[in-house]
Amino acid sequence: MVDSQTVLWGQTLIYTLYALTIICVVAWVAYQLTRGHAPPKIPTKLFYGFVAFLVVTGISLHIVTYNTIPWSPQDLHRSEAQPDQVFEISVADHRFELPSNPITIQCDQEVLFDVTSQDLTYGFGLFRADSSMLFQMQVVPGHRNDLLWTFGENGVYTIHSTEYSGPEGIDMNVPNAVRVIGCEGASAETAEGTTP
Repeated sequence: MVDSQTVLWGQTLIYTLYALTIICVVAWVAYQLTRGHAPPKIPTKLFYGFVAFLVVTGISLHIVTYNTIPWSPQDLHRSEAQPDQVFEISVADHRFELPSNPITIQCDQEVLFDVTSQDLTYGFGLFRADSSMLFQMQVVPGHRNDLLWTFGENGVYTIHSTEYSGPEGIDMNVPNAVRVIGCEGASAETAEGTTP
């Protein structure tokens, strides 16, 4: 599975260039209109060619990036999923109750986080040691709240609530709650489950 940070960086770059192209054309037209001259005469073929270019480029970006989003295949084939491990986590009174602490996961295994709220709407987010988010989901009481994930790198992750659940919710975190082991090529420090 491609790391979500790599996907985010690539999509940020591509969509920024796409948006800047559109902004530059709109700024050029606005500049032409505000100079006090008649509106610029843009050949019809050029105008419709540019619109077609934007449409084709925009759709192409979505098609190309679809295959790079790590969780897409798992979500699309969810009915066929047979996770290697299932972790049932309950949340109540602004506290996460884990089946074990830390939760240990083997590399490249498909895991299911099944999170149940007993009282309020919470968030369930997994964060790296540098505080960047790996994934998150909303946890609504009375509904199924689960998430499939395959970890491809060793690491230690902290659980944070990613939804506002009142003033007490600010301290809803479990440091070093998830430990991924067994990936090849990892440093001994990360493989041992210690945060850098």
